Amino acid sequence: MLKFDQNSSLNPEAKNIIATAKPAALNDANALSPTADVNQLENFIQNMPDIVCLSHLRWDFVYQRPQHLLSRFAKHGRLFFFEEPQFYHGAQPHLDISRREDNVHIVVAHLPHGLTPQESDAIQINLVNEFIQEQQIKQFIAWYYTPMALEVYGHLEPALTVYDCMDELSAFKGASPRLRELEADLFKKADLVFTGGHSIYESKRTQHPEVYAFPSSIDKAHFAQARTEIVEPEDQKNIPHPRFGFYGVVDERFDIELLREVAAMRPDWHWVIIGPVVKIDPATLPQAENIHYLGGKSYKELPTYLSSWDVATMPFAINESTKYISPTKTPEYLAGGKPVVSTPIRDVIRPYGDQGLVHIAATPPEFVEALEKALLQRNDSEWLAQTDAFLANISWDHTWQNMVNLIQIAITEKSK
Repeated sequence: MLKFDQNSSLNPEAKNIIATAKPAALNDANALSPTADVNQLENFIQNMPDIVCLSHLRWDFVYQRPQHLLSRFAKHGRLFFFEEPQFYHGAQPHLDISRREDNVHIVVAHLPHGLTPQESDAIQINLVNEFIQEQQIKQFIAWYYTPMALEVYGHLEPALTVYDCMDELSAFKGASPRLRELEADLFKKADLVFTGGHSIYESKRTQHPEVYAFPSSIDKAHFAQARTEIVEPEDQKNIPHPRFGFYGVVDERFDIELLREVAAMRPDWHWVIIGPVVKIDPATLPQAENIHYLGGKSYKELPTYLSSWDVATMPFAINESTKYISPTKTPEYLAGGKPVVSTPIRDVIRPYGDQGLVHIAATPPEFVEALEKALLQRNDSEWLAQTDAFLANISWDHTWQNMVNLIQIAITEKSK
């Protein structure tokens, strides 16, 4: 169990993880200043309310921000992670409930095909109401990842409502035309709004009085394994060097044409692409002898692949869907000790590019040039020391601790 110790080496940026004031400039909640009592927070954590999370992402898809944060809450209380419904021919409407580590409960409505959206919502509302009563979920925090969930869960009466805004979902392929309208409703309902990066914070900060930026964080110990000698995975060990790698979801945010052109410009360089392909036709992906698609891998496996890459990359397309992203893989790659080359994503440029930690390149020729520089950086001890100094105070534990502090303060204020 995570504890708060006044004498422990907690995040120097957020000593004792207590804060009430928003810092100037970027409102980075990881840099909040201490003002409250640690004992009060420990008491809050020991009596942590249930978390009812409403997510557009599936728990078992790609392990990312929701799992990092919510698994920490689940060490102290019950987490009910509601996913979007799944539809089956002839299904009797019911909630499928499965258990994961600690107190993580995954809840998915199974519904028959052929329902109208209104019928689907009505059935889910009844199922959710029954579930809330059966599980005796009374004092709870509603944690939203998608405004679309308001259509089913908006009637609930939580002790506190948190909107953890990871991305500008309205810019994603296939987004509902109602997303913006529902997000406006969620801003009215939310007590706290967290954002997944500084760019999206700048976009949302005028829409709610309590918006805090929590940029991508990291489990350093996990990815530091990539700096050690690890037995190579069978599907990667025979790929020639130099290797340039990417892991993550391959969708409309991935720059297919950039990969195609760079791979053609340097056929002696090999590309390792790890991750599921979604929302785009796999047939559109560039095919070449020096491009290797290895499919999705578990979070646990990622350091074993990263370990033998020469350079890690983020070939994101520059479009509306990437305008506000804050890639978690940036600090992960760096924690693995790998030089990194990225297209000009704003939350990568600031701070990583500005501090010389990541190479930024926009066009295929620029990307090739940056990759050449990155190859020379592999044994640069000065760059690695600078990188480690930057990462020293970044962790999911610190991010979670700061979130808990804000939640505790908000609940206390709301109960007065």
